[in-house]
Amino acid sequence: MQYINNYVIVAIFVSLGVLLPVIALTIGKLLRPNKPHEEKLTTYESGNVPVGEGQVQFNIRYYLFALMFVIFDVEAVFLYPWAVAYHKLGLFALVEMLIFISLLVVGLIYAWKKKVLKWNSR
Repeated sequence: MQYINNYVIVAIFVSLGVLLPVIALTIGKLLRPNKPHEEKLTTYESGNVPVGEGQVQFNIRYYLFALMFVIFDVEAVFLYPWAVAYHKLGLFALVEMLIFISLLVVGLIYAWKKKVLKWNSR
């Protein structure tokens, strides 16, 4: 019976998570002024007339370096609380953190071997 109670609570939170933004956006749409004008529909580019296309092709290497940064940034976020509470956590936490770091090192070595981190100007 307690499990059903937990599902009801989750269902309530999910329905509120979906319903509240929908209601807020609907009320906002009904209350805001609607004055369409051709000048309002133009693209705003720092007060200048837009030049060229709005879509620009980026080099995939930027994405890969950003992804590597995020991975190692998240690693730092996990390492800090572990380092602060190391004395309370003991040997088990040390082994877990070593496994975590070794997985990241294996991923870095894999990326290095695949020459993902090499920046060629071709």
